[in-house]
Amino acid sequence: MQKPKIQGKLPGPKAAKLLRQDRKLISPSYTRSYPAVIESGEGCWVWDVDGNKFLDFNAGIAVCSTGHCHPAVVEAITRQAKKLIHMSGTDYYYPQQVELAQLLVDVTPGEGRKRVFFCNSGAEAVEAAAKLARHVSRRPYFIAFFGAFHGRTMGALSLTASKSVQKSHFGPLVGGVFHTPYAYCYRCVFNREYPSCDFECVKYIENTLMRTVAPADEVAAILVEPIQGEGGYVVPPSGYLARLRELCDKHGILLIADEVQSGMGRSGKMLAVEHWNVEADIYCLAKGMGSGMPIGAIVAKESLMRWKPGTHASTFGGNPVCAAAAIATIKLLQGGLIENSARMGEVFMKRLERMQAKFECIGDVRGRGLMVGAEIVEDSISKEPSPQKRNAIINKAFELGLILQGCGPNTVRFAPPLTVNKEEVQVGMDIFEETVTAVVKEAAGS
Repeated sequence: MQKPKIQGKLPGPKAAKLLRQDRKLISPSYTRSYPAVIESGEGCWVWDVDGNKFLDFNAGIAVCSTGHCHPAVVEAITRQAKKLIHMSGTDYYYPQQVELAQLLVDVTPGEGRKRVFFCNSGAEAVEAAAKLARHVSRRPYFIAFFGAFHGRTMGALSLTASKSVQKSHFGPLVGGVFHTPYAYCYRCVFNREYPSCDFECVKYIENTLMRTVAPADEVAAILVEPIQGEGGYVVPPSGYLARLRELCDKHGILLIADEVQSGMGRSGKMLAVEHWNVEADIYCLAKGMGSGMPIGAIVAKESLMRWKPGTHASTFGGNPVCAAAAIATIKLLQGGLIENSARMGEVFMKRLERMQAKFECIGDVRGRGLMVGAEIVEDSISKEPSPQKRNAIINKAFELGLILQGCGPNTVRFAPPLTVNKEEVQVGMDIFEETVTAVVKEAAGS
């Protein structure tokens, strides 16, 4: 059984030197939580510049879906890079684009013909989806959700409602966006209980937003994360997405599923909407699609994607090297990694639920597949968020060789590569339990 190996205090001497250089040269806008200076990776393991070995339960923010440097992905990248790196898919044709597009059309839910637009990131996918929705509907407004993160470009940022710092001093943003509460049952803003609530959060959209500020016949799309990512790995209750779909159909509104983080096998299905048998009109994809290579896409019904040449394009979108990586990734996902995600997710959830019964500070445990969150609170009665404890847990875990990351104000996210095995889950969760124990003791002692 492999285990992390930490040699002395972190950061080590080489990492410390690079950190000093980084502070002089790199934008301070990046959100680094701890001094991880990573040099190499393999599977679920990464090594820093000083030779320290870490177990990675973050996967490059849910990007390295097939693990670090999967041999099949590396081989696909190398083979393609030797033949052609770039010509621009905007003006020329690539075999890899067509092959990847067919795969994406095949794996996204929905009957009938679909088309694909390629780009470079999740934010660009959201931008493309929003532009397409406005273009085809001729409607000006969007409805998005509190807690949502859709990217940092101006349009995607306008749809985002995750943290105020992300919008501070960037206004005015793109107009016509209205936000509404997500189905966050652990912290329901309507003080209702599921299922007796009868989805008050969906009824609020029609009974309040559409009657006051967002006329239904002028709403182009509702943009939703099937499982909220940066908002706290919030999983909606059964029936929620279906009710959103019904609302959209009633008023001729498009439903855009932002599957940038929840898609590509992360949830134990190819796309998270499949857990609830819901079909969107447009899907936004990125992150895990390329196993670390920068690639994004939207997949939309052919009846929607009929914009004229020049309407929207991307110089690097569908780059042949990135497309080759994505093709290899999808084949690996279909070859067993999605099933592994579902199985290992159950292992995570069972262990966390046992810990929840043991520790008052673990208020809620939620997830699908390898998209799992543990919300850290002061106690289970008040449910007062405890970002201080959450941050202390993440930093302590790093010191012990486990890479974690937060999401939302006070949630620890578990998003390892989809290749993770039961032994690696056990090692990581043992470290996590050790860190929670230490942080709780320290808090009690203070």
